[in-house]
This record gives sequence, structure tokens and C-alpha cells, in this order.
Amino acid sequence: MGDTRLIHGRYRLLEVIGRGGMGEVWRATDESLGRGVAVKCLKPLGPQHDPNFVRVLRERFRREARVAASLQHRGVTVVHDFGESDGTLFLVMELLEGRNLSQLLEDNKHHPLPVHDVVDIAEQVADALAYTHRQGIVHRDLKPANIMRLSDGAVKICDFGIARLGADIGFTSRLTGTGIAMGTPHYMSPEQISGGHVDHRSDLYSLGCVLYEIATGVPPFDQDDAWAVLVGHRDTPPEPLRHHRAELPATFERIVLDLLAKAPEQRPADADDLRRRITGARHVLTPAGPLAGSNGSLTTPGTGHLTGHHAPYLHALPPQPQPPYTSAPVGHLPAWTRSMTSGRRAVGTAGPRTAVPAPDPAAGLTGEWTTATATAPPSVVLAFTPPPPSRERPTPSPELLAVLAGRHSAGLSLGRLGRWEEAGEVHRAVAAEREHALGPDHPDTLASRYEVGFTLSRTGRAADALREFGRVSEGRARVLGPDHPDTLTARQEMAYVLGRLGRHFEAHQVYASVLAARERTMGPDHPDTLRCRHNLAFTLSRLGRLEESYRMAHDVAGSRARLLGPDHPDTLVTLYEVAYTLGQLGRWTEALRTYHEVAAARTRALGPDHPDTLAARYEVGISLGRLGRSHEALELYRDLVAARTRVHGPDDAETLRARHGLGVNLGRLARWEEAVAEAREVGAIRERVLGPDHPDTLVSCREVAVGLGWLGRWSDALAVYQRVARARERVLGPDHPDTLASRNDEAQCLEQLGRHTEAVELYRQVAALRERRSTGGS
Repeated sequence: MGDTRLIHGRYRLLEVIGRGGMGEVWRATDESLGRGVAVKCLKPLGPQHDPNFVRVLRERFRREARVAASLQHRGVTVVHDFGESDGTLFLVMELLEGRNLSQLLEDNKHHPLPVHDVVDIAEQVADALAYTHRQGIVHRDLKPANIMRLSDGAVKICDFGIARLGADIGFTSRLTGTGIAMGTPHYMSPEQISGGHVDHRSDLYSLGCVLYEIATGVPPFDQDDAWAVLVGHRDTPPEPLRHHRAELPATFERIVLDLLAKAPEQRPADADDLRRRITGARHVLTPAGPLAGSNGSLTTPGTGHLTGHHAPYLHALPPQPQPPYTSAPVGHLPAWTRSMTSGRRAVGTAGPRTAVPAPDPAAGLTGEWTTATATAPPSVVLAFTPPPPSRERPTPSPELLAVLAGRHSAGLSLGRLGRWEEAGEVHRAVAAEREHALGPDHPDTLASRYEVGFTLSRTGRAADALREFGRVSEGRARVLGPDHPDTLTARQEMAYVLGRLGRHFEAHQVYASVLAARERTMGPDHPDTLRCRHNLAFTLSRLGRLEESYRMAHDVAGSRARLLGPDHPDTLVTLYEVAYTLGQLGRWTEALRTYHEVAAARTRALGPDHPDTLAARYEVGISLGRLGRSHEALELYRDLVAARTRVHGPDDAETLRARHGLGVNLGRLARWEEAVAEAREVGAIRERVLGPDHPDTLVSCREVAVGLGWLGRWSDALAVYQRVARARERVLGPDHPDTLASRNDEAQCLEQLGRHTEAVELYRQVAALRERRSTGGS
């Protein structure tokens, strides 16, 4: 394929960055979105192939590409798109910044990598394999060139699904007369060599070969002859790692040798088991810093050029003037939890956020929307002079586009830091300048407009955000089509904002329309489709359609568990929604069981003090209280208050929520003096922090009144009930359900005081207001 060729009307191929047995990998530009991507082009399907073979190949390619595109894990390379152009099948993937393990060994002059980096790589790869194996996907060609270490320390496995495609089609070379698929002989399992059954344990063997090499500097079987290497894998025990590198921990040597067992059943049961072994032994596997020794000393990297090792999806980083690995040992959390967003529901926020490559600190700000090779140095003045009026829009300069791309990236960075107001100002300015330079419907302009809407939504300006997202969705529909993923993303944000505005029926209509398009274009199990179905289930529950909401959320949780794994954050956030809906349906025993499941999974993945774990434990307490198990709820809330105080401080809103739950359960146990004291304390802090009319403050005040009533202090209770009712009427209006509930509380209190005439009149007023609200009258 020629230089700068445009394929699929969208992807501009710029330069080859890797070659392998199945084809080439190109650095390319996605001209629709103006971002860098990697395009893998498989060998052309020429006339020499049998037509039936070509038909089967194309179908196999589509199936395997869909498999690869469905994988959503930090440790697996993202596949954006796939198709066929002039007889060449292609995949479009994220363009990564980093080095593959083969290149890192070469940079280090084939000396082994530091032990803490080897352990970190092992843990992250094991985590990614655990995820993919749960989906029933075996890599079959795991090797150093297919494992990337990114500039931020993350590790990604490349070529899932496609490696199996190559093996099935016969792109790989074969040994003459044997019928044995060669693949990459240094990393093949004995069962692959013998043509036996291959399952997930074959990947574990290949990983053992990789870890052996990066830990010692040589593969376990390093003969020059390919057949001798294969025989070594099949028949010869590997030499212990510490014969090559004495300072390696014995525990690590045992883990790797277990992976290299000849019989699959003698290896670890699965990658989850391997990950647990690595994590559990970290304290002995990870020294304080890089080890030095005859085979382990660090060297200054060389030129770092691409070699014959296939480097898929790689945007090669130039070698830096320091040892190739200096990262500190990572903590106990699995790699995929790093930078995880929290929150009870995945409603429109997880899908559309676009990952931005880490900027090169030496090159100034760069960003995903840059459409020129040049980047703006830090000294560039970020100002824009409008071009003179013209009937035809002049082509903007590469320098201007680079400046705007840098500013766009800076706005995204501000958002990631939670500085939404500042991010909004940056995106508004960039959007205006992009519109002037590129036009209102250019993908870059619409990308900036989208970010403007996102910042408006995050700063509480939902109505303004809705208008912005509407404008973006209309523009993208014109330019990209109504079913394009970016168009659907903008429409999904519209639905989210409609829900924030309380317009749940309209939100339901938009979500349903987007879901139909996603199922039609992406399939029912695509992560974006499942995210939309989750959002729709959430909206159904807010419309009171609880049975439908439960069934849909239950189905989504099952699909996510199957595709992403039972402990994946998206699976758990949907399971949380299942539990919430079960509670709304009064099925508290099932809700409790489900909340327990979520809390246990989050404890395993995130730790006991993570906010998401604590949120699930809070709901466990709610369920226990609803089931009359207040003694258990009380103990849970005491622990929760201690954890929230330790993590967030005594005045944090979530700490006070936990204390409120503690007080409620004290009351349920008839410990009313303690319950009133707790409610007064929480109410005083909420009034100071949130204000006297905040809903949480008023809830605490009402809890005080409830306790006073149970203590027989009805006059004191009435004064508090009246205060709450007046505040709610002032803030929410006279016919708001919460206001009416407070008026009802007040009437009941009047009854207890023997003031029946006043109580009856108040009941009548409440009934009239409820009737007016239900009929929509004034």
C-alpha cells in the first residue's frame, strides 16, 4: 500500500511502524476525528486464493475483529474499527506511546530488567489474561513483541483474536513436512508444538517464557535451530532462573517454573490464580530498587529503533538519557483499577471520554486532535487573529492547528483534575477559534463543543449542557451520520442531562432510540450498547417502571460479567443498580445479598476503604435495617463511620450519611435518647457545612423530631416538624411531596397533643394539595 494512501475514506496511512508474518502496521491519521491511530493491514487477498477460502477468511476476520473490539480492559489494546479496502483487511487501533518488551530488552543490551519491573509486568499481564480468558479468548501468540510497556507504566497485550486468525488461516510459517504451526518458537507451549488441545494454560506457558527472558536476559530455550527450540519446550526441563541471575527471589523463580510445566494441568489453574500468587508474594518479590549484578546491571539505552520484531500499534518513543526502567514498585491494587472513576451509576460519563496520549514533556502540549506533525512549543503565544473575510475559508496553518490541539488537551487535563470551570473556559475559547478556522461542523470543532457541554454538565448548568449536546449531535449527524458512534455518544449525553433535569420520560425516549441504533450497528453485547442499556434501566426505575428496570439491569449485569468479568467496575455498577431496584420493589433479602456481593468484590479489587466499597457497605446497612436486623446494621454503621472519618474526615457528607444511618438504627432499637443526640449532632454539622435549608440538614431535623415524639416530648417535636415544613415549602414549594410529608408529620403531632381540629384542617389541606398535584391543576 502506497504512502499517504487514504483507506475507507477516513484513515490516512503515513508510515510503516512494524511488519510481521500477517502484514504491516502503519501510523495513520483518522481524518474524521483528527487523531493518530495505528492501522494493521493484513496480507492482500489476491486472485491466487480460492474464492471459498477468501469468503471464509473475510467472515473469520470480521468475527475475530469483533471479538478484539469487544475487549474492554486497561491491559488490552483498544480496537476502534475494522474493514476491507481494495482486498486488504485492516484493523484500526489505538496508537500507543511506549516500547514493547522485546525493544526494552534491546535498549538494555539484552540485560534483564529490574526485578520490581518484571513483577509489575507479570502482575499486569496476568490481570489482562484473567479478563480475556474469562471471555473464552486465548491469545496463542504471547511474546515480548506483543506486550507493550507504555510511558505511564501501564502494560498492554496486543493482537488478541488476530493471532488466532493467523494460526487458523495459515499465515504463519510451517515446518516442512510436519504440519506443525511454527508461530514464534521461543514462546510456544508443548501442546502447541505437538498439535494438541490448546486452552488458556497455553497462554500461561507463553507468559512464563516471556517472564523468564525479561528476568534473565535469555529465553528458557535459546538454541539457534528452530527445531531444537521446539524440542526443548516439549522435552527438556528449563534451567532454573537463578542459574542465570542469582539475586532473583526464589519465590519468583518458583512461579515462573510452575508456568513452564510441560503438562498444562501442572501449571497454575488460571491467570487469576497466577495473579493472586504474584500479589500475595509482592513483599518478597519486589526489592526496594533496581538490582545490580553481573547480568542485571542497568545500562544506558541505545538508539531504540524498530527491528524485525513486530511492534503492533506502537508509536515509538525515543530513548531517554536515563536507565530504561526507574519506576517505583506499584501498590497492592490490580493494574486495571488505576485511574478508575467512581460513582454509583455509569450514566453517560464512562463511554464518551476520550483517552489522551501522555504528552512529551520536551515538546510542549500536544493532543489527540492535532492534525499536523508539528507541535507548539511552550513559548507559543496562544492567540488567534481571524483571517480576512473571504468567500472560501482559507486553510488554517499547521501551527495554528497544533496550538489549538494543545489547548484542547490542556482543557481535558483540567477536567481530569476536577477544575471544570477552568476547563470550560478553555474549551469555549478553542471551540470558537476552531469554528472560525475550520467551520462549525468540522469534527475538531464539534469535539470542542462536546467538551463544553461536558463541563457545563459537571458544573450544574444542565440546561445549557443540553443545548450544547443537542448542537453537537445535530452537527455530527450531518457530518458523520445519525448512527455514527460519536453521534450516538452526544445523544446519550443529552439523555443523561435530561435525567438530571428530571425529564425522565424524554431521557427514556432518547436512550431507547440510541440503544436501538447501537444494537443495530454494534451488536447487543458491545460495551457501548451495554452502557446504554444500563442507562435505560436506571431511567426506567426513575419512571416507576421497576419490574422492567430490574429485568434490564439484571440482563446487563449478566452480560457484563460474561464479557468483562464479575469484578469489573462496570459489572459491579450495574449489579449495584440491580440491588437498588430490588430494594425499591421491597425485595430486601435479595437486595441485601446483591449489595453484599458488590461490597465483597469491591473490597477485593479496590480495598476496604475505597469510596465505592464504602458506598456498597452503606447500602448493606440500609438493607439490614429494612429487614429488621438493626443490631447488625448498627455495628456495620459504627465501622463505616470510623472508615469514612479516617478516609474523608468527620465533616464529609458521606461520613454524616453513615452517622445518620447509625442514629436511625439506634431509634429502631428503641435507644431514643442516643438516637436524638446523634441526630442533633449530625444536624448541627450539616447546618454549618451545608446550610440550614439543605435537604440533608432537614432530614436530620426530622429525625430529631421523630425521636422526640417517641420520648413523649410532643410539643418539642411539633416545633421541629413545623420548622422542617416551612423550610421545605420555602425551598421546594407548597405541593412538593417532601413538603406534604412534613405537613402530614405536623398533623400527626397535633393529634398526639389533642389538637384534633387543627390536625383535621391540616390533613384536609394536604389532601387538597395532593389532589391538585396529581391532576396538574393550579
